Amino acid sequence: MQIGFNLPVSGPMATAEVMANTAQLGEALGFDYLTLTDHVALPDTSAPGYPYSTTGEFYSPDPGHRMEQLTAAAWVAAKTSKIRLVLAVMVVPHRPAVLASKMLATIDVLSGGRLVVGIGAGWLKVEIEAVATTPFADRGAVTDEYMDAMRTIWTQEKPGFHGKHVHIDGLLIDPKPVQKPHPPIWVGGESGPSMRRAARIGDAWYPIGSNNAHLLDTLPRLQAGIGRLRDLTEAAGRDPNAIGVTYRVKRHGQPAPSATDGNRKLFTGTVANTIEDIATLEAIGVTALDFDFEGSDAVKSTADMKKFRDEVLSRL
Repeated sequence: MQIGFNLPVSGPMATAEVMANTAQLGEALGFDYLTLTDHVALPDTSAPGYPYSTTGEFYSPDPGHRMEQLTAAAWVAAKTSKIRLVLAVMVVPHRPAVLASKMLATIDVLSGGRLVVGIGAGWLKVEIEAVATTPFADRGAVTDEYMDAMRTIWTQEKPGFHGKHVHIDGLLIDPKPVQKPHPPIWVGGESGPSMRRAARIGDAWYPIGSNNAHLLDTLPRLQAGIGRLRDLTEAAGRDPNAIGVTYRVKRHGQPAPSATDGNRKLFTGTVANTIEDIATLEAIGVTALDFDFEGSDAVKSTADMKKFRDEVLSRL
């Protein structure tokens, strides 16, 4: 079981000093990876609309103040030496496929093979309409085509690819990623299309349990989701056990009412509950978990990470 944490690339903690200190602290404390989120342009976030919280509000304060994800990943790679860098997740339609493949390969090379490419199709219509060159309604198909093109670029000496949006014919696009055949692909999203994408191309499925439209916030719900993933992976012609499951924990260690299915929400309650949930999820096939220590106070965040190391990581 790998354990990661979310690096503050947005809000009041998103400064060069805090980001570097937090990344280096996480590496020193023994976390396996850090994650970086991806938004380029947000609407007025005082109007609820975030799909991963009960209230519709972003968890982090001032989410519109945000570093660009891939630039930040390259910068953090230079500030660390061994911790893995997980894009959580990269909104694939935001960046043209050929350019994105080059940027991602560059990060993998410069980091010494520490990149994990988490991907998603995106959910915020006004953002995709402002940033992408393809329509919001086509974001799923665009994501699939872009990822097929990127995997071709990463693995072929003179890649050839002809789709609706991407056309390459024997161009030299180097360097190739250090990791072979390419960096691991963790496919985010909890909907049917997202899960089918994970089953087709993913090295791991990377859901968030708190998506109000597709809740995976209790053990029975997550088990059912993993069961669907295994069926979809087999239907895609792959070994059902060939794909990992990584789970993104937005909040942990807090008291909370039971979920709408009557069960305790995962990672709510005591430290003992958190340790129990980690062991239980590992037993059902979850291969990685990442936790969020973000907020508005870097001193508190540092203390929370150290406390988590002492109370949880040291007991795993």
